[in-house]
Amino acid sequence: MTDLTLMTFATDPATVLPSLALLSHRVRVLPMDAASLVKMPEQTILFLDARDDLATAKTLCRLIHAASLSTPIILILTEGGFTVINSQWGIADVIVNTASPAEVEGRLRLVSERGNIVGMATAGTIPASGADGQEDGLIRCGDLVVDTNGYTASLRNVPIDLAYKEFELLKYLVQHPGRVFTRAQLLQEVWGYDYYGGTRTVDVHVRRLRAKLGGEYEHLIGTVRNVGYRFDPPESTDSAD
Repeated sequence: MTDLTLMTFATDPATVLPSLALLSHRVRVLPMDAASLVKMPEQTILFLDARDDLATAKTLCRLIHAASLSTPIILILTEGGFTVINSQWGIADVIVNTASPAEVEGRLRLVSERGNIVGMATAGTIPASGADGQEDGLIRCGDLVVDTNGYTASLRNVPIDLAYKEFELLKYLVQHPGRVFTRAQLLQEVWGYDYYGGTRTVDVHVRRLRAKLGGEYEHLIGTVRNVGYRFDPPESTDSAD
């Protein structure tokens, strides 16, 4: 059984791709908007309903890739929609809404297998770009060291005075270098629920973190316009001989 997510505007989701109802997979239905991205689990295959609104579907594809999400996207189209799709959409596959259960199952299997190959190729002991690695709870990124066990952080061996949630936010960003998170995603992952302060709380904590990192290092927390924030690891200072 595969975990599937269907994003659609349809009032009756069963009409989007009727063959899905005949298969034994678990299907989660979400509204077709950016807010739904935070509700998707990491391990899912996304069916995106592009039958009637290609523009919104394309925007969501861009947001998913801007946020560095690895979710495979299968676009659901009518016959006429195929004329506008190209590689820039960054999708794993396309399928016509009248596809048979056998075709849907086959495409799911191929997408899943391709995803496993990518995962095997990228797995291993090589640390994320710009990071010196993690050991004994220590995450080292240039002069920045985050101790996930001791709940401390330091720059050039000088401790940074962080409040608990400031540390949690920094830790979460450092653990996912280069990945862009929306404010709603950070609110959910760091605070664990829809905190009363809303997304403004995230902005406030980012400003505090940048101030405590100081002018030379505040750029480590980057802003992606109209999307959210990401941790930008410092470039290696090592030079080739």
